[in-house]
Amino acid sequence: MNYNNTFERPAEIELIRQMARGTLKPKQEQQLNDWLAGEPDSMDAFIVKPAAAFLQQKTDNCHSSAMLFGDFWYEGELCILFADTNVGKSILAVQIGDALSRGIPMPRFAMKQQPGTVLYFDFELSDAQFAKRYTSDLHGMHEFHPNFYRVVFNPDATGARRFASYHEYINNALENAVINSQAQVVIIDNITCLRSGTQAAATAVSLMQHLQSLKKRYGLSVLVLAHTPKRNPARPVTRNDLQGSKMLINFADSAFAIGESQTQPNIRYLKQIKQRSGGQVYGAGNVYLCEIIKPYNNLHFDFYGPANEADHLIPYTEQHRKTLESRIINLHQQGRSIRQIANDTGISISAVFRLVNKFRDAG
Repeated sequence: MNYNNTFERPAEIELIRQMARGTLKPKQEQQLNDWLAGEPDSMDAFIVKPAAAFLQQKTDNCHSSAMLFGDFWYEGELCILFADTNVGKSILAVQIGDALSRGIPMPRFAMKQQPGTVLYFDFELSDAQFAKRYTSDLHGMHEFHPNFYRVVFNPDATGARRFASYHEYINNALENAVINSQAQVVIIDNITCLRSGTQAAATAVSLMQHLQSLKKRYGLSVLVLAHTPKRNPARPVTRNDLQGSKMLINFADSAFAIGESQTQPNIRYLKQIKQRSGGQVYGAGNVYLCEIIKPYNNLHFDFYGPANEADHLIPYTEQHRKTLESRIINLHQQGRSIRQIANDTGISISAVFRLVNKFRDAG
């Protein structure tokens, strides 16, 4: 008998109905709980139960999800953090993982205050680059907690030949690392480095699906880092800035981004892009400002407070001016005369002349 198909189990259906009416006896409630906790038949593609049964199962196992990084990332979620290159994704990811491994919340953001094992898959930095961020001549090495593990590629590994594809090999290796370490938190930095061959997009989707499966199977919380293509700094950050967003973000429970402030160097802001466990707290009108600093031996973010995203974008007029100047220079390089450029762009001859001279002097 197929124990997932409740249409073949009238006794359990009657228990569900009694539960809804509030007439279940203690013994009957135990029978229902035992049924709901039963393992699904792995041969079936679908699990079919009355909606009330799912609600009862959720109630029996109910516990509010703890915040892992304020409202940006909750326990039990597969979350995506994305940003442009060199904006600070890895810095923030290590900072979050370091805090979770200690069970000590980061300033200004609520966080689960119970130490846990964190696996940080670092596919971005060399050992020397990583060491440079977390050491200094004066203060020595930053003291990471023993619960924080950095995972890198093994250059001598030969196991891939036993698998049909590279992404199957990586999926298997990820699961083995989780099992062996008994980790509660997994951070992937970054998903781009795990793509291979001409089927890169399909590989990324396969990895996200596998991470969702691992999340549910082992009760993990997963943070995946991803790049954005080169974006227009005059526009707000959106889900469309994530590479492969139409595919990847659908597999995520939540997503947030790091934006680069145009007001001064090293100033960044955090913005919620997708959320399920909580509400949107840090939208465009309430992004969270921060700065990259290294006062001792620990490169990290210092958090300031809320701000409006629009105040940290290049104003449209400035963007328009830069675009126009670029067009004028391109026309000049094509051999157009000052008068021809002025006619084509609608700019005065004297303004075109000054810009062209400035370009020549700079060259």
